[in-house]
Amino acid sequence: MKQFPEVFCPAPGMPGTGIFLELRFAKKMMSQISDVITDKELEWIARYIENPSPTGNERSGQRMWLDYISDYIDDKIIDIYGNVAGIINPGKDFKVVIEAHADEIAWYVHTISQDGYLHVESTGGTDPGISPSQRVHIHTANGRIDGLFGWPAIHVRPMPEQTPDKSNIFIDIGCKSKEEAEAMGIQVGDLITYECQFKVLNNNYYVGRALDNRMGGFAIARVAQMLKQNKIELPYTLYVVNCVQEEVGTKGAQMMVETIRPDCVIVTDVTHATRMPMMDINKEGDIDLGKGVVITKSPPIHNKLRQLLISTASEYDIPVQLAAVSKQTGTDADAFAYAAGGIPTALLSMPLRYMHTTVETTHKDDVVGMIRLLYHALQKINPKMDLHYAI
Repeated sequence: MKQFPEVFCPAPGMPGTGIFLELRFAKKMMSQISDVITDKELEWIARYIENPSPTGNERSGQRMWLDYISDYIDDKIIDIYGNVAGIINPGKDFKVVIEAHADEIAWYVHTISQDGYLHVESTGGTDPGISPSQRVHIHTANGRIDGLFGWPAIHVRPMPEQTPDKSNIFIDIGCKSKEEAEAMGIQVGDLITYECQFKVLNNNYYVGRALDNRMGGFAIARVAQMLKQNKIELPYTLYVVNCVQEEVGTKGAQMMVETIRPDCVIVTDVTHATRMPMMDINKEGDIDLGKGVVITKSPPIHNKLRQLLISTASEYDIPVQLAAVSKQTGTDADAFAYAAGGIPTALLSMPLRYMHTTVETTHKDDVVGMIRLLYHALQKINPKMDLHYAI
């Protein structure tokens, strides 16, 4: 029998899982998709994905996200940099956080050339290699201006051919001079985002810009809704947190950990799906789309909280995949784990293809799996649980 070790859903008493378990769980997942992601939710996801919220300028996306969960929370926090937390069951001594990050990678206008072209600087892990021929929006004080990343035609590019990087990519806004560009309202520091639409590919795959990590933002918001709709009474205060500025070093999480001082945290983000051309699974790990949300093992990840997620997934037949990271996760989990004397923190990641491009791709089953796992895991957390490591 062909085994699928990346899918960790053992039945009681069984050491592993195979194709029959995988198919059974896949059918169970499909039967619940309509309950978790309806057409109404999908419409909101599309608007949320397409709304620009670059790092340091997340205001419009945060307003949209807070509006989405406002009927399902009891209170809220909005801090001076735009971090947002929806609070459920306030006033308890024990505090739990589920978290995503709201920002997306983008470009700044760095200089305006004398002949009216815009040269750029990155904010977050922007990839110059995908820029040529992309349509963009420049966000100015006077409103949005359309532009495009130009690139010489293949017939005239010098050999050996240049690789796109920040030193040679440029934006054309249809101007012939710096003065004309400035008269349109262009200023150094204006933000630039790619123009793209959210798509559903082959009925199963969600495609768009900034799924990293707006799909996590949707997941935690949907969990808040489900808790309220199903009248779940938690024995602690839950903070549903959407942080800013993750893409430049987990800065928003560093702020919110000091504001909330939680007792434990589950962070959501994305991770690389590696079953695709040009990826080495022996180097990057064996992670596939549609096979389950990823539970990470890493020094910042708290072993007991991680095991709670694994046990919950097994109990509720939720497929998950396992990943190992040697030092730090590179996500907001690191910021929470190593703050305030140490906070028990776990990480759930959606497998994602083409990270930091305009066609980031994830599987709807993994989105549903993350939501289901968070929903059930939150009901397993108890203020009396001992999260200390035994020495």
